Amino acid sequence: MAVLLVECPDRRGLVHDISGVLLRHGANVVGNHEFVDREAGRFFMRTEFDGAVDAVELVSETRALMPAGASVRLAGSGPKRIVVLVSREHHCLGDLLVRHQFGTLNARIEAVVGNHDVLRDLSRRFDVPFHHIPADGLSREAHEASVREVVDAIAPDYLVLAKYMRVLSPGFVAAHPERIVNIHHSFLPAFVGAKPYLQAFHRGVKVIGATAHFVTDELDAGPILVQEVLPVDHTRSPEELARAGREVERSALSKALRLVFEDRVFLHGNRTVLFD
Repeated sequence: MAVLLVECPDRRGLVHDISGVLLRHGANVVGNHEFVDREAGRFFMRTEFDGAVDAVELVSETRALMPAGASVRLAGSGPKRIVVLVSREHHCLGDLLVRHQFGTLNARIEAVVGNHDVLRDLSRRFDVPFHHIPADGLSREAHEASVREVVDAIAPDYLVLAKYMRVLSPGFVAAHPERIVNIHHSFLPAFVGAKPYLQAFHRGVKVIGATAHFVTDELDAGPILVQEVLPVDHTRSPEELARAGREVERSALSKALRLVFEDRVFLHGNRTVLFD
């Protein structure tokens, strides 16, 4: 199965034109979603199809029928290649490693990179290479240069920040545009900084949440992929809130990555269009 992804200015007949190209190439459509942002006048379409096609000809013919400035790309169904960046917390990495082990992640974890060494044994249990790149005594630029050496050698499709507690520089983000996914405690931008669940406890929150989003230059302000919440009440201690929060973070990240790895996401400015 393959996926055709089209984004362009809206006009009449787009679905007909795209479907006609697929028909002429002998493809069998097995799933289709489309959306029009009326305010922006933008059309989005995701089409799953079976059949052997000439990818270059299919994309070229489709683009020729679309309005000027159209984005047309063909995505295969194979697993994405990813590198996971971590610090000390294990819950998100552990969930990803289990999904990777049993083939439900739709991605191959090529390596784990940590600025602390505490998750090395966890990665090794799943036969995933672990690279410890400590940041102590280094500038952010010097540390990131070492991280980029590892990442660039692998050339992954995506980077996943699984509770990676380092702020990435604009240069690092620019090297992987629209290819870095982060999980953040809370509904952004609430409770930023250290000890978010202690902050939540002192505010007497009634829900806790997590937000998975693409990383941009602006800290924790990138396009949102998934937000999850869990009701809580005054009986929860800070430790209980943190434990519940880890469950929400793990769930939000795994749902977001499924959408990304199955090519169900269009970026639309600082928003996302999701076809689930």
